[in-house]
Amino acid sequence: MKNFTLTAFFLFCSYLSAQTITATIPYQGYDESQAYFGQGEYEIFMDNVDGLLDKPIIMVDGFDPGDTRNLSMLYASLDIAGQNLADILRDEGYDFVALNAPLYTTDGKDIDGGADYIQRNAMVLIELINLINSEKVGSEELVIIGPSMGGLISRYGLAYMEENGLPHETRLYISFDAPHLGANIPIGFQYLINYFAKQLDNDQAQLVVDNVLNSPAAKEMLLDHYLGHLLTGSDFEQDPNLLLPEGAPNFRDAFQTELNDLGFPSDVRNVSMINGSGQGTSIGSPGIEMINTTIDLGATLTADIKINFTPEAGAAINVTNFSTFLAGIPLATFGADAASFSYSDGVDASPGGKSDIASGLGELDDPIIIEFFENLEQSEYSFIPSISAMAIENENDWFAIPNVDNSPFESAHIPGVNEFHVQLTEQNVAFALSEIREVPLSLQESAYANFYLMENPVSDKLTIKRGANNRFENLEVLVYNSSGQLVLTKNISSTTEVITVDHQLNKGFYILMIHNNTNYFRTKFIVE
Repeated sequence: MKNFTLTAFFLFCSYLSAQTITATIPYQGYDESQAYFGQGEYEIFMDNVDGLLDKPIIMVDGFDPGDTRNLSMLYASLDIAGQNLADILRDEGYDFVALNAPLYTTDGKDIDGGADYIQRNAMVLIELINLINSEKVGSEELVIIGPSMGGLISRYGLAYMEENGLPHETRLYISFDAPHLGANIPIGFQYLINYFAKQLDNDQAQLVVDNVLNSPAAKEMLLDHYLGHLLTGSDFEQDPNLLLPEGAPNFRDAFQTELNDLGFPSDVRNVSMINGSGQGTSIGSPGIEMINTTIDLGATLTADIKINFTPEAGAAINVTNFSTFLAGIPLATFGADAASFSYSDGVDASPGGKSDIASGLGELDDPIIIEFFENLEQSEYSFIPSISAMAIENENDWFAIPNVDNSPFESAHIPGVNEFHVQLTEQNVAFALSEIREVPLSLQESAYANFYLMENPVSDKLTIKRGANNRFENLEVLVYNSSGQLVLTKNISSTTEVITVDHQLNKGFYILMIHNNTNYFRTKFIVE
């Protein structure tokens, strides 16, 4: 273990030497009259083996309004079980490159990079990819890790480069709980915080609305946004005819269409680590109360607050109710309703990477908002639905068990329970390390490069998918434990697109091998 004080000092010194990078490809946002060149800041943490930039791994930061995470904090976010993922990799000869989106001014426009357009941040990543590839020693291809919104930035950047004939020299893209089909913040809370801002003139609520909810990135990603429900001419009242989930006008649908059309990069191995349950486990239940309380505002003034999750499929309920009283006499009231589509319960309770309602709102000291948070009965909600993190476009039920056959990812880590968004665990770190370390064992093995373990960790069966060009037959499937003992074998005479192998293996690490005497494929996997 490294001494904590020395490590902290090293990271601080590294941050002082952070470099600024400016995109050479401009981007014009949906609400902008001209294109702007994005900016970022990066730091290269050289490996601890040869000190050469020869095995680069780029990590792209995610949604961060106000740039609350600097580069050293981004590095420290990889701490897990007394270790640090970046430290582990650097000790194995990999070079770790952190990319952050700061606050900056360009051509007279102030930009909050951590909440700016995903596309503009992708242009910054493209610039960094070109820079690292020009400076690296040797021909090792890049690994790019994108947690949260960083996963969308990475996907967009790599796919954009391929579409425009720009070489990215990248072998592996790891999406870490990224919202490929959208993210979620309970609409009931959005209505309330916007009411606080617009009608109660609450400065802190206005900051949340301006810097978080109404940021370009949030309007691109949020599946349901209060702006999609407002009564014409009002900045807070709900149109009673607009109850079904609706994204921010002129942002959400435009972005998702653009992202879907661009697709995924095809010249890299795309894998996913998600934090949402793969077993259909919900977070709370549809329509559940998040809060139902009375807050004392002082001087005989009180407020009744009630917020609910969005309802069951096909139902409509009140999700926001706020009423104020002076000595028990009603003063004002505000309410909003929400409905769910007939094919899915409301997304708030769906399986997914969890968040809590106060996360990402910054430092708040307003007594009304603080008391609101203190009285929450259900603070956790589905932030990145499992279906979204796996990019399963043909599934419209947020509560469905992810069918990895329908996902564009070649392999995935899917936990059985809902974890907090971008939470590192020993299991998903082991998955990431296995993917990063994977090296062809021989020239023959490359013939099986399009065999993929579709779920990792696995439960009671191994699900293996072959690529369209893999026609090998008479295969033998072998599984070895961490001690090298053969613990499972199965012969397969005819190779279908998906091979399923039942097992009764204990929890732990294993090695899977598929061969037919002349060619073979090998990978590591985990049994939960």
